Amino acid sequence: MAKKIRRAAKRPAKRRKRRAWTKQQIQELRAHSRAKTPVAAISKQTKRTPGALRQKALQLGLPLGHFSRRS
Repeated sequence: MAKKIRRAAKRPAKRRKRRAWTKQQIQELRAHSRAKTPVAAISKQTKRTPGALRQKALQLGLPLGHFSRRS
């Protein structure tokens, strides 16, 4: 006799809303770029993903992706 397997119902994936960049947030991103702040730190402060930060920096032509090198 075959056993019935109960499977947990999948929850629908959380929909993520895109947040528009304000002028102030762009100014902050420019300042972080000049200060060579690590992307992980910017990400925590702005509550945006590192990928989102890199994409916006690419659009604006800003260097981003600084990291600390330990010698």
